[in-house]
Amino acid sequence: MAPQYLPFADAASDEVPLSRLLRLSLFQMTVGMALVLMVGTLNRVMIVELQVPATLVALMLALPLVFAPFRAFIGFKSDTFKSALGLRRLPWIFKGTMYQFGGFAIMPFALLVLSGYGEAVDAPRWIGLSAAALSFLLVGAGMHIVQTVGLALATDLVPQEDQPKVVGLMYVMLLIGMILAALVYGALLSTYTPGRLIQVIQGTAVVTIVLNGLAMWQQEARNRNRANAPRREIAFTKAMKQLSAQPGMLRLLAVIALGTAGFGMADVLLEPFGGQVLGMTVAQTTRLTVVLACGSLVGFALASRWLGRDGWQPMTVASLGALIGIPAFLMVMVSAALLTVPLLIAATLIAGFGAGLFGHGTLTATMRAAPREQIGLSLGAWGAVQTTAAGAAVALGGVIRDVMLLAPDAAHGAAASPYMPVFGLEAGLLLLALALALPLRRQDVDTGQGSATSPSKGSATAQNGLAEPLQ
Repeated sequence: MAPQYLPFADAASDEVPLSRLLRLSLFQMTVGMALVLMVGTLNRVMIVELQVPATLVALMLALPLVFAPFRAFIGFKSDTFKSALGLRRLPWIFKGTMYQFGGFAIMPFALLVLSGYGEAVDAPRWIGLSAAALSFLLVGAGMHIVQTVGLALATDLVPQEDQPKVVGLMYVMLLIGMILAALVYGALLSTYTPGRLIQVIQGTAVVTIVLNGLAMWQQEARNRNRANAPRREIAFTKAMKQLSAQPGMLRLLAVIALGTAGFGMADVLLEPFGGQVLGMTVAQTTRLTVVLACGSLVGFALASRWLGRDGWQPMTVASLGALIGIPAFLMVMVSAALLTVPLLIAATLIAGFGAGLFGHGTLTATMRAAPREQIGLSLGAWGAVQTTAAGAAVALGGVIRDVMLLAPDAAHGAAASPYMPVFGLEAGLLLLALALALPLRRQDVDTGQGSATSPSKGSATAQNGLAEPLQ
C-alpha cells in the first residue's frame, strides 16, 4: 500500500523501516489478544455459561489494577535500567512475556474449578478462587510490563517529533490484534465446551510467546558504553515530581482518569447485556468487541491526521472524543428499550470512535508535556492512570449491576434495569471529563502547543545508542 494511505507510515525512515516497526508492534497484538479474551470473551463465558456472579467476575478482571499504578515505576526503571549487555528495555519485555504465559497456562483449569464444573464440584472453592486470582494477576502484570516498556522502546527508535506517530501505530496494531482475536475467539467458541475453552486459552499462551519473541528480535542494540557507564542514581519520587511539575499535567491526568472510566465501565457488561437483554449468542456478543475496536481504529487514524497534517491541538481531539461518547451510551440505553440489536451495534461503533479520539489526544498531550529522557516515565504515568481508572470502573460497573439485580423491577423480569445505571453513569463521567478538559484546550491554544510545526527533524538523534542520527 502507498504510504499516503497508511496513517502512521510517515513515522518510518531508512534507519527504522516500517517493516521493523510493524514487527515490533507484535507485542501490542498479544496485549490485544489478552484484553479481548479476558474483558470480552471470558466475562461472558464466566457470567452466562459458568454462572459465576458478575461481582466476582468484575473483581477478577479488575485484579490487574493492582499492578496498574506500578506502570510509571516500570517505565522509570526501564529508562534507567543497566545490564551487563547494555540493554534497557528487552529484559523487561521478556519478563512480562513470561508472566503472561504463566497466567494463561493455569487460567482455564482455575476457572473450571471456580465454577464447580464436573469433577471440580467437590474441590474447595478457595482453590479455584485463589488460582483464578493468581492467573489474572500474572496476565495483568505481564500486560502492563510488556506494553509500557514496549512503547518506550518504540519511541527510542525514532526522533522526538515522530514519537506520537509511532505510539499511534502501536495502538493501531493493538486494535487490529483485538479485532483479529475477537473474530478467532468467536469462531472457536461458537460451540462452547469446557475442553474448547482450555484449548483457546492455552493456545493464546503459546501464540503470546511466539509473537513477543519475534517482536523483540534485534530491536535493541547491545551497547558496551552504556554497560560500562556509571549508574545514574535518581529517585523515582524526584522524577515523578519533575513530571508532575509540568504545566497542566495533574489536570490532564484527571481528565484521562475520568474519560477512561467513562468509556470503560461497561466493558465487562456489554456482552452479558447483549446476551441477556437482546438474546445475542456468544459469537454475536464477541463480535461487539470487533465493532468497538473498528470504531477505535477509525478514531486513531483520524486523530493522527488531525494532530499531524491538520495541526489540531491534542486536547481538542480528546474533547471531541468525550463529546461523541456521551450520546453513544445514551443510544445503548435506547437499544434496550426498543430491543434493537442494530442500534446497539451502531452505539458500540460510535463509542469506539470516541474512545479512539480521546485516547490518542490524551496520549499525545502527555508525551508532549514530558522531556525525552522521561519518555518511559510519562508513558508509564499515562498507562497507570488509564489502567487504574479502567480497572476501578470495571469493578464498580459489576457491583452496580449485581446490586440493581435486587431491585423490584429486576425481580419482575426487567432484564435491562440492572444495566441502565451503568450506562448513564458512563455518560456523566464523560461529561465531567469534557468540562475539565476545556481549560487545557484553551491553554494549548494560548501557548501554541500541538501545532503541526516541530523542531528540526534532522537534529534528533537516537540518544540511547540504538541508531545513528536520523535525517
